[in-house]
Amino acid sequence: MQQITNTILMVRPVNFRMNEETAINNYFQENISKENKAINALAQEEFDAFVKKLQDVGVKVIVVSDSLENDTPDSIFPNNWVSFHENGNVGVYPMFAENRRLERREDVLETLEAEGFLINNIIDYTSAEDEGVFLEGTGSIVLDRANGKAYCALSARADEELFIEFCEDFEYSPIIFTAYQTIENQRKPIYHTNVMMCLAETFAVICLSCIDDKKERKAVVKSLKENKKEIIDITEAQVEQFAGNMLQVKGANNKRYLVMSAAAHKALTVSQTKTIEKHCTILSSSLSTIETCGGGSARCMMAEVFLPKVN
Repeated sequence: MQQITNTILMVRPVNFRMNEETAINNYFQENISKENKAINALAQEEFDAFVKKLQDVGVKVIVVSDSLENDTPDSIFPNNWVSFHENGNVGVYPMFAENRRLERREDVLETLEAEGFLINNIIDYTSAEDEGVFLEGTGSIVLDRANGKAYCALSARADEELFIEFCEDFEYSPIIFTAYQTIENQRKPIYHTNVMMCLAETFAVICLSCIDDKKERKAVVKSLKENKKEIIDITEAQVEQFAGNMLQVKGANNKRYLVMSAAAHKALTVSQTKTIEKHCTILSSSLSTIETCGGGSARCMMAEVFLPKVN
């Protein structure tokens, strides 16, 4: 199994703003004192510049535009509702916020099929929403595809039983823990695993101090070391700058890039940057409006496409 891909699906926003329904447990979101129309225009500018940077280095980006039919302020983060796998399977996931459920669109899958990708099987977990149970795609789950492992920090958006069911269906070994951040002197679960952890081919960027339970922390470190991943440990302050929300991709001539926001890049220390650059090139883009209002960053915006091509 490949760990990284050169093909990314991204959704261009039409109605981006701070989503009041997700702000309940996404402590990264903040209000900006601008009109929604202005916020959306800024988000579109950031989105377009980001897409161009990816395309300029040879990453294949399939851009789908959001539609004005539904009120979907977070549609820019498609990796939460869908995941694409090498065997042609597609996972469709139950979402915590009701207005995020409207992001799931069949025509997105049809777009990929029109691009020549093969979808064999759709594994749909969305009925779990009726039970108030959620698992938000590769936001909740960080996959080590090459080694058949799935990492999940439990939260209101990542249910343990459903995660285990996902692992059985997609044949991954589960690694379960809880990751916290300090909010007004209280330890609260981080809403998505991919905010504090990124898995690349030969290294992992992770905030180990977010994992309060020593046994859980040890188990995560042991698992990463078993697979010979160099561990780049980041701080909670760096997590707040989205330095955990990164994705490794392939560009032209199979060149490797670690994609992140400008804020994440700036938050890295010289030594962390050097360690990453031993493995691959850093590619960063300014996403400040998207990060501030959306509470998500570069990783959240990219749904990796691993589907096989039709012969």
